[in-house]
Amino acid sequence: MAASKSRPPQMPRDQAPPAPPAKIRAGMGDVESDFVEVWSDEDHARATGLSSILREDGTADAKAVPALDAAALREIYRGMVRIRIIDERLLALQRQGRIGFYAEARGQEAAVIGAVAALAADDFVVPAHRELGAVLYRGLPLRAFVAQLFGNANDIARGRQMPVHPGAPRSLNYLPPSSCVATQLPQATGIAWAAKILKKKTVVLGYLGEGGTSAEDFHAGMNFAAVYHTPVVFLCQNNQWAISTPAGAQSASETFAIKALAYGMPGVRVDGNDVFAVYAATRAAVDHARAGGGPTLIEAVTYRLGAHSTSDDPTRYRPDETLQWTRKDPIARFRTWLLASGTIDEAADVALRAAIEEELREAIDAEENVGPPPLESLIEDVFAEPTAALREQLADLQRIRGKR
Repeated sequence: MAASKSRPPQMPRDQAPPAPPAKIRAGMGDVESDFVEVWSDEDHARATGLSSILREDGTADAKAVPALDAAALREIYRGMVRIRIIDERLLALQRQGRIGFYAEARGQEAAVIGAVAALAADDFVVPAHRELGAVLYRGLPLRAFVAQLFGNANDIARGRQMPVHPGAPRSLNYLPPSSCVATQLPQATGIAWAAKILKKKTVVLGYLGEGGTSAEDFHAGMNFAAVYHTPVVFLCQNNQWAISTPAGAQSASETFAIKALAYGMPGVRVDGNDVFAVYAATRAAVDHARAGGGPTLIEAVTYRLGAHSTSDDPTRYRPDETLQWTRKDPIARFRTWLLASGTIDEAADVALRAAIEEELREAIDAEENVGPPPLESLIEDVFAEPTAALREQLADLQRIRGKR
């Protein structure tokens, strides 16, 4: 409901009603007020509606399209297509037994790229585990990502993270993904709080899935962000299924975005397959945060076309909804708009896809046969200098392996 109001009793017809009390915000100390405005009708509408700019047929109201130049539009499209091609090829690689694990973002490309494209270079990205496209968009070389899948000697994390959890150079301001549900949200809030204390204009984008809203860390991150007015944007990808739990069984709230209002921050609900709607909502939230307005929760309504991961079989628990959602494909509708606007043509699209395919083939060829990280790396990167005990343990391991 949009507002909780205690109404005065009905007055006799021959008496004038008393003047209505001033609207005040609900909170400690004002619970006995005659009139309590919990949130406005406009707040409620933003959190329960579904903002959209780019229609499913690829048309859009020109006045509502974000003011992006042709180069930026092509880069966003490239980022989305890159995710799709990489997902399809690396899923096959896992099924062939050449990598151990993979998790797709197929169908969610607009939510991933539309959000990260709205950031400035100095802003931070704190991902969940389906946002590999965001770090590639920020500049991580594809070979570095592929090396992480193999866990080889070229892996930035030296094989210490599970696949599809790439590390990145600090200059990219991208934290390694987290598979522990919602643990990244207090971290996102903490980075934003540090930026505020240091009086920097940095904004933090924290991704999560709708399943994360049931975790304790979601509450901790949201509540802290609202209380301390930190410059963080939470982007919830509501892809309808958290492994085997449908969104309807995840929460009794009307929407996921409406949860923001209870914490005291704006909640916005958008079509997550509309890259323009995601970009516009994220950009508005980022500008709001950078200007000192505090956090925002955005719910991007989308769909996970594939399995939760290669360890999952969605046919065991999920009805076949893929045809319905394929008609809403975020890449297809954006491609239609780009072609109609003259931003790309058919030849350019074909060349783009071929270039991505070739880049990926070269990365796999270069990284698949690279050996594992050196054994010595097991005791590095914890202390400035490995302790005597660690060196002794490493020597024992080397001796044991030498007997093979």
